[in-house]
Amino acid sequence: MILNIETATKNCSVSLGKGGQLIDLIEYAGTGYSHAEKLHVFIDEILQKNKLTTSDLTAVAVSMGPGSYTGLRIGVSAAKGLAYALDIPLIAVSTLTSLAKQIDAEDAFIIPMIDARRMEVYSMIFDHNHQTIREVEAEILSEDSYKTYLDQKTVYFVGDAVAKTKEIIQHRNAVFTDILYPSAKEMVALSQAKLAKNDFVDVAYFEPFYLKDFISTVKRK
Repeated sequence: MILNIETATKNCSVSLGKGGQLIDLIEYAGTGYSHAEKLHVFIDEILQKNKLTTSDLTAVAVSMGPGSYTGLRIGVSAAKGLAYALDIPLIAVSTLTSLAKQIDAEDAFIIPMIDARRMEVYSMIFDHNHQTIREVEAEILSEDSYKTYLDQKTVYFVGDAVAKTKEIIQHRNAVFTDILYPSAKEMVALSQAKLAKNDFVDVAYFEPFYLKDFISTVKRK
């Protein structure tokens, strides 16, 4: 039984997974960030609802970012506290990977993106099998962004940066979805896969992935 925690964006999301299957999900995406008030309530609620206690957990998984600094800190602090107190493994799941998992497409690219600031986004690029083609980058959007992929085939854009991307990129192969936030629902299969491989992070030293040191520039030809 794995408890999954997603707080990288405005969606405060908690799920329970067992054997890679979703057991239950509780989440709330408001206009602001209310994770400090809701996260622990959601954790208690989902355990009680399923007649479980923290001692029934095999591991805790947390969304590692990129995303909101405050949101990530709250989620990671809660996950580390539980993992340490219960002496169970801590699993870190890529926020953009779980966001990409919300798209089921054939012969296409999937680009999950999280809004950073101004015209900057954090993004990754996946194929239709959710295999990574390009690792996470922070970049400033331009009309030529992702052109290499758009010229090849359909590209699905997903995440809370889609609205501003749509204003800049005009291409026949661009599909702008209305999916805004990552969810702990998609973390279930990802955390189970990591558990099976004993792919854990150090409870004492693990830190979220902020991309704080990245200095973005517009690529020049």
